[in-house]
Amino acid sequence: MLANLNDVLISAQKGKYGVGLFNALSLEMARGIIETAERLQAPVIVGTAEILLPYAPLESVADLLVPMAKRACVPVVVHYDHGLTFEKCILAMKLGFSSVMYDCSTDSYEENVRKTAELTRVAHALGVTVEAELGHVGDNDSSVEGNGYLADPAAYYTEPTQARDFVTRTGVDALAVAVGTAHGAYKMPPKLDFNRIEAIARTIPTPLVLHGGSGLADADFREAIRRGISKVNIFTDINVASAMGAQAAFAAGKRYMTDMVAYQIGAIATAVEEKMHIFGSVGRA
Repeated sequence: MLANLNDVLISAQKGKYGVGLFNALSLEMARGIIETAERLQAPVIVGTAEILLPYAPLESVADLLVPMAKRACVPVVVHYDHGLTFEKCILAMKLGFSSVMYDCSTDSYEENVRKTAELTRVAHALGVTVEAELGHVGDNDSSVEGNGYLADPAAYYTEPTQARDFVTRTGVDALAVAVGTAHGAYKMPPKLDFNRIEAIARTIPTPLVLHGGSGLADADFREAIRRGISKVNIFTDINVASAMGAQAAFAAGKRYMTDMVAYQIGAIATAVEEKMHIFGSVGRA
């Protein structure tokens, strides 16, 4: 069934488990994610991000994911992640996405508030939920030779008191927080500020989101969720799993796309199932 963030994250917040967002750019990815969620009776979030649109246009992703979500026997949120422009977020809603993230985290604080509040008013009128980001979750690719985000991630961390002001003024349904993670493959083990997660969770009623989840240790996921994270974003892990599935098919002598499909779906399903067990979302649908 097609759901929005409120349908799955409020229960996750109360139950102290996490719901995974897994981006899906192909039928194999979508099947690996949604079929696993159905088999495990787990709520799930699927979608894409603006940075991924060169690989799969927004319209094509909507045509794929929205009907699959509606047919599913578990709650499936179709989420547009890291929307960088107001126009693309509006388009995602028009195409049937049930949730959008408007990422204005690189703007000034007041501009982030203004732009996010404007989009939230529109989205809520359409029954669509909104995620925003406060602080800034960087990119591992920028952390070269000690420069970039990971050189001093604490400078970008989310402040609990500012988070309270932000959610009060914007009305967002979920808040992505900067607590030490980064997007992409890690070149060094991240050190999460669990005390900060807990402090933010105590300060605001809004479910918290952890970006940059791929590559974290299982213990880090569990502790972050225990401290207050309700949504965890994963893409790199299943992107790699899909490629590994294709490589396994070639190694097995498969040369046709039809022969490779099962390998890719199987590899993606394995990666998704592992995360759902870690997050504690199995049997929560």
